Amino acid sequence: MSQDPAPMKEPVFRLIRLRDLREHEEIEPKAVDQLVKEIRRTKVVADPIWVAAGSGIILNGHHRVAALRRLGAERVPAWVVEYYSPDVRLERWGEGPPIPKAEVERRAAERKLFPPKTTRHIVLTSFAARTTPLSALMGPSPRARRRAQPRASRSPRRGAAPSETT
Repeated sequence: MSQDPAPMKEPVFRLIRLRDLREHEEIEPKAVDQLVKEIRRTKVVADPIWVAAGSGIILNGHHRVAALRRLGAERVPAWVVEYYSPDVRLERWGEGPPIPKAEVERRAAERKLFPPKTTRHIVLTSFAARTTPLSALMGPSPRARRRAQPRASRSPRRGAAPSETT
């Protein structure tokens, strides 16, 4: 007697560093332009992206990621899901043969991106509504970065003798 596949673990909400994400699809620049305007106007990201646990592959939200990069964000709000769960399905937006999940992973690893809106990921779990303030996604200000830097590694003030290290 075979067992039914285990249901997907509950998605986990995280703020993920943009540099840890991997794309598998190209974007449409005009769509990114619109999102940049919307995020600047509202100062929030209305919907988290979807990311595959472990690999960092973007399943839904390539345009939001591109908009946040353009705005100088360091992080993105994301629902992290188990990609190989039976509750995560992969379809196409248009006509064409099925695309296996392994092909999405391969394309992301090799940076051989699908055209925009090729893959359509469907998660059979509902996500709670969650808006994230843009301020929570930005890196520390240059002033805060300077304050966080150890004193010895800062450049000397004008007129001050440089510190010596042995």
